Amino acid sequence: MSELQNPTRQTLATTLDMDIVEMTKERVVARMPVAPKVHQPFGLLHGGASVALAETVASIGGWMNVDQSKEGVVGLEINANHLRGKRDGVVTAVATPIHVGRRTQVWEIRISDEDGKLVCLSRCTLAVVPAG
Repeated sequence: MSELQNPTRQTLATTLDMDIVEMTKERVVARMPVAPKVHQPFGLLHGGASVALAETVASIGGWMNVDQSKEGVVGLEINANHLRGKRDGVVTAVATPIHVGRRTQVWEIRISDEDGKLVCLSRCTLAVVPAG
């Protein structure tokens, strides 16, 4: 088990029950159940939960693309278009790099439902920073 998926490590990803299913430099995939803990007051998937999922997979991908002994990544900017409501089930986020530079990275994140219908489309810009 990777440290990123350690269930005893308390992070937003564990709080929201995100499950990382694939991690490479070119693609990060995670699933998140849609249940009341990630709903907004009207019973739909909260946009903030989608954004948290998007930034999580982008950040993991960014981290995989740096020298982890010397560098880390942090979010600079994220946007999200919420395209479809979701009340229950599971969403899957797929992050792919658009740009991997020395000081910045840009990732596209597509969050879909079980039928492959797009729920949210996001873009996240990461800064590459010294480790520490």
